[in-house]
Amino acid sequence: MGVEASAVRPAGETTNRAGRSGGRAGRRAKRSVSSAHLGKPFIHRKMPPLSILSEDSLQRIEDTTWTLLAEVGIEFRDDPDALALWKTAGAEVDGVLVRFPHGMIPELLKTAPAQFTQHARNPANSVEIGGENVVFAPAYGSPFVMDLDEGRRYGTIADFKNFIKLAQSSPWLHHSGGTICEPVDVPVNKRHLDMVHAHITLSDRPFLGSVTAQERAEDTIDMARILFGAEFVHNNCVIMGNLNVNSPLVWDGTMTKVLRSYAAANQGTVLVPFILGGAMGPVTTAGAIAQAHAETLAGCALTQLVRPGAPVVYGNFLSSTSLKSGSPTFGTPEPAAGSLVVGQLARRLNLPLRCAGNFTTSKLPDAHAMNEGTMSMLSAIHCGANFILHSAGFLDGLLSMSYEKFMMDADFCGALHTYLGGIAVDDNALALDAFREVGPGNHFFGCEHTIRNYETAYFDAAIADNTPFETWQEAGSVDAATRANRAWKETLAAYEAPPLDNSIAEHLMEFVDRKKASTEDRWY
Repeated sequence: MGVEASAVRPAGETTNRAGRSGGRAGRRAKRSVSSAHLGKPFIHRKMPPLSILSEDSLQRIEDTTWTLLAEVGIEFRDDPDALALWKTAGAEVDGVLVRFPHGMIPELLKTAPAQFTQHARNPANSVEIGGENVVFAPAYGSPFVMDLDEGRRYGTIADFKNFIKLAQSSPWLHHSGGTICEPVDVPVNKRHLDMVHAHITLSDRPFLGSVTAQERAEDTIDMARILFGAEFVHNNCVIMGNLNVNSPLVWDGTMTKVLRSYAAANQGTVLVPFILGGAMGPVTTAGAIAQAHAETLAGCALTQLVRPGAPVVYGNFLSSTSLKSGSPTFGTPEPAAGSLVVGQLARRLNLPLRCAGNFTTSKLPDAHAMNEGTMSMLSAIHCGANFILHSAGFLDGLLSMSYEKFMMDADFCGALHTYLGGIAVDDNALALDAFREVGPGNHFFGCEHTIRNYETAYFDAAIADNTPFETWQEAGSVDAATRANRAWKETLAAYEAPPLDNSIAEHLMEFVDRKKASTEDRWY
């Protein structure tokens, strides 16, 4: 792991203080939080999203989507209850194929909330999903983890817990995420219990629940009821599930059963096609967008058939394929531009949006990774995404979760806090008093205005080295990845778990132990 065992606290250990950022990196991060963001558990953006397509072009994409839904249709496999819901609602059901009359889907979506709260166990960390709000969450789903000390290896439950601690400790991330890495040292049919338990005990931020089987989603909901109380869960969103379409144009029963469980319990769903152009969708961006739009909207509408008003997030994950090799590519310009169009479409339907993230196919936390990740992450920012999964740690085409890249990406998220904050234009920002004090030909370094704004004027990146070349060289010529390696170790060493009521902690542990004891281990 590259960290001493004594530096990592066991799951469930509590303290009288909330989790904090550790070491020099954490202290610098705290200093760089501008006054506009102090105490905010999410970003309220002051920069409007970009719109790049004309009304005519958007209408052509939408018309293609409605034609796909009405004429080609979408298959809903292995879920007779979902088919029955569609048939009752007036869709044409032919076996597992569902075709939707024009106007049906937008009408159903009128009950979906444009904005909702996902409550955290610490109310100060609850987040608003939708509107002008932006929530950053870690990367999700990697089977491998990676660091500079031990290289690439399968993820373990210890790695999973470490990433929760790093996310909890970052002032720039707002959400604990979900399957931050796959803990392959725990049985497949039981690991969801350990993962949800870790999110609850090691973080006091919102989190994503299990989606790999309906019974695992139900276990997540039951654990949330232990944590928040059954009545509160009935009336409020406290968990979300991230669900993928089986593109092209198929919703698999595993996903729709989980979708129905979350929606019936009034919990959030994030519904996401994962389209690799040329493989699961056309190579042309407009065609892939129309396909994704159809797939997402069908899933969103199904949540409203289950429970009108259930919180749902319109999701999208466009990517490309190397047509020379067939390998997936991430962080490329075509999907980035496509994300801006996806944002326009989601806003027309007044739905919260999850789109893009910090994507790369690089195998190391290097310039390649940051080039692709920056392009992709900025597309998420500029398309107006409200919930940005994969904000930190994504490497190797999502096959690996990198400790070093997690810290570098979290630092970039910090810069985006300031970027999305826009430009203040008030008496202090216009600085007339500074001009009067300094006058022509003098410097501003020691003037009263500079001193007054010293701590909040500029974002101070924790991983960056802004010293002169000679100073950097004398200190060992340390590169960014090595600085990030030090930072994650310092952060884990300083981590303290947020407090959790002992009776709740005991009840959760009893639930986990009982569930594990009720079935044999399965490893596939």
